[in-house]
Parts: sequence; C-alpha cells; structure tokens
Amino acid sequence: MKAGAKGYLLKDVSLEVLTDAVRTVAAGGSVVRPAVTERVLRGFQRMQSDFDALSPPDPLTKREVEILRLMAGGYSNKEIAEALGSAEGTIKNHASSILSKLGVRDRTRAVLKALELRHI
Repeated sequence: MKAGAKGYLLKDVSLEVLTDAVRTVAAGGSVVRPAVTERVLRGFQRMQSDFDALSPPDPLTKREVEILRLMAGGYSNKEIAEALGSAEGTIKNHASSILSKLGVRDRTRAVLKALELRHI
C-alpha cells in the first residue's frame, strides 16, 4: 500500500469479491478486506525508513542512449539491431537495462522519461 497499491485481497477470495474489488479500484477507490486490515497496519508499523533517499540509478551508457533515440523513432528491436549491426537479443538486453535505469515499465514511458531528463 505504501508503494501505491490500491487494494489488497487474500488469495482465497471468491470471483464475485475479486471482480467487485477490480471495479472499485478502476473507479478510483481502494479495497482492503477487513481480514487483512490489521495485518497491513501492523506491517506499516514495522516498516522503517532507515534511508534518506534511494541512491541514483546508473547513468545510461552511450550505446543505451543511441538505442533509446532509435526507440523514440518508433523502431522495433529487430530494426534497431539491423541498423546497429547487433543481435536482436543484445538490443532486448539493452532495452531492459534502459527501462530499469529509468524506472519505467515500457518503451513509451522510457522515451517520455528520457525526454523529461533530457537524455534524448
């Protein structure tokens, strides 16, 4: 919940409870079943923030910036590999590294984040 979850259910809930919870969260609400509320609250109490901030991620390499620019151009991994004379698997590895370093989950968000950070 502290990381942004909007609900928490136990795995043994019925399909009806699950679908109701999904609808509630999709409508902007949150769902925590009474059976887990006490556990969640205890968990929050045990959590400690022993750090001031997360350490900054490693900077993008020159090759990652080059690949990110091609991603921004709408090129697929295969097209990027062909343009750079690399294997497609190598490009996929670089793309995963880029997503991780930028803290995003997809290529579109990576490009937007890179623009925001003025990497491209």
